[in-house]
Parts: sequence; C-alpha cells; structure tokens
Amino acid sequence: MTIREQLEQWEKEYLSPFAALSMNSKGREREEEQCDIRPVFQRDRDRILHCKSFRRLKDKTQVFLTPEGDHYRTRLTHTLEVSQNARTIAKALRMNEDLVEAIALGHDLGHTPFGHAGERALNRVCPYGFEHNVQGVRTVEKLEKGGQGLNLTAEVRDGILNHQTAGNPSTLEGKIVKFSDKIAYIHHDMDDAIRAGILTEADIPREIGDVIGYTTGERLDHFIHDIVTTSADSGDIRMSPPVEEAMRKLRQFMFERVYKNPEAKSEEGKAEQLMETLYEHYLRHIDVLPPDMLRMIERGEPREKIVCDYVGAMTDRFAIATYEELYIPKSWHG
Repeated sequence: MTIREQLEQWEKEYLSPFAALSMNSKGREREEEQCDIRPVFQRDRDRILHCKSFRRLKDKTQVFLTPEGDHYRTRLTHTLEVSQNARTIAKALRMNEDLVEAIALGHDLGHTPFGHAGERALNRVCPYGFEHNVQGVRTVEKLEKGGQGLNLTAEVRDGILNHQTAGNPSTLEGKIVKFSDKIAYIHHDMDDAIRAGILTEADIPREIGDVIGYTTGERLDHFIHDIVTTSADSGDIRMSPPVEEAMRKLRQFMFERVYKNPEAKSEEGKAEQLMETLYEHYLRHIDVLPPDMLRMIERGEPREKIVCDYVGAMTDRFAIATYEELYIPKSWHG
C-alpha cells in the first residue's frame, strides 16, 4: 500500500461522514497517474502554491491602493488569512483540510490589479464581462503553465468558482472557505482601516459589538467559534442567526465607512482609467502579447477575452510601470 493510499484510508476512518474524501474525488479534466505520496487535494494545493498567478498576489491590492506602510494587507496576505481561518474550522469539524486549503489558496487567483476597481473597469469594457471568481477558474484551467492549466480536481475548481456571497459550493469544504473569506476580509480590512485612521474601535456600533466583540481579535475568535459550534454534526456549514446578523451589519458598516470612503478610495478612479487604457491599447496592439496567448487566439479564443486575461493578470506595480512606459514622456538624455 502506497503512502497516498494509507492517507486516503486515514481520511475514510477519521474524517467526518460529511467530509469530501480524496479517494472519492470527481477527478480532473485530463486523467493523470496518481502520486504515490500525496492524495489529489494535497497535490492541487501544491500546484496552486507553486504557480505564477499565486506569486503575483503579493503585489495586488486588497483594499488600499499602494498604501504607505509595510503592514497593510495585500491580496496574498488576505489569501493566507483565509486559508488559516478555513483550516482552523476544517480541523475542528474533521473536514478535509487539504481540500479547504487548496480552495482557499486558489480562491483569488483571478483578481485584477487594484482590487475591485480593476475588476469593475474590465467588466465595463470587455464585451464578455469580467468576474474574478470566473477568471480564477479560467486561470487554473487555461492560462497557467503556458496555456496548459493546472488540471485541478473538480472540487477545487468548484470552490474557487463559488467562494463569493452568491455562490453555492458543492462541498462543505467550499462552504468553509466562503465563510472564511468573508471573516478574513471584514477582520483585516477593519484592522487596516484603524491603522489608516479611518476608523477607531469605538466607532463599532454597540448592537454589533455586544454580540461579537469590540476588538478585531475578539470578533475573529467569535466568528470561528460560532461556525464550529453551530455546524458540528449538522451536515452543513453555518453561523448562528444572531452572529450571522451581526456579521451582515458589520459588513454594511464597512461598506459605508471604508469600502466607499472617499479618502480610502480616492485613487480608484485613476486605477479604473488606467485599466481601461491598457485594455484598449492591447486590443489595438494584439501582436505584442505573449506567444502562448496569441496561440489561444489562433485556436479561436476571442481577442477581447485574451486581452482581459493579460491585463487582468498584471500586478499593481507592473500595470503602473507599463502605463508609464506607454503614455508618460521620458526625459531625453542628449
């Protein structure tokens, strides 16, 4: 019996009857020989961790565009916090940690530079629209590894596609990531807003604080404990009604005070304009795109979609540098 088979047997004996077992995976689009050490979801986690789009997350905006300071979150640190929250919940509920971690690490691979501002811009100019969760699946299926994709399992791709509020993941592990994503961004965006002087802990309304706590640490702890307690042996992942309502109010509070705050969002109009300009530029100069992307056009992919793929994959820094190179006059050295 291989190490992988021993681990699969351990999952079968130890994990919750509601967990997704590696041995029961729906599999990959292209069949592959199994690894003798790693079950399929662990293998997916490793593939995501080593891919280029994962590394680019370190230079992509979470909430604050190009902040002055070393301690603001990026899309990468957000992803790691989602993963940690999700693994804590999965371990407590005896769910499949490898599947949870793979979905969590991959859930934002389709995000644009400049956060949701970049996403809005591409959605506006591309006739096919642009949604980062859909783009995440496209990234792992078609764009990574020079057009080969990562060939992930169906369960991981489903979790990436359905991690947003409106999504309905097919596994409980996917639902854990969906909750963990919300918990993470509410927690760390508030922490960053306090660091930026946009909020103070005293601003949190009492009707929220009395239910889930008055510090970011208390709230994070409360959310995770509540999900574990409420979901245990239920065959579902959920929060208790009072905590879910407090979370909804806290999210609404964050939209009013942070996500739509003119001070925090003052540069977003420029970011959107930059993204639209780059999109239009590459649509006119399609021949400068990388060879693997040009091959996708030759195979019938729409030009607009491929330009979206290219511009949407950029980091904040690369997008700004590219824009400057194309449109900002340089000093002339005679």
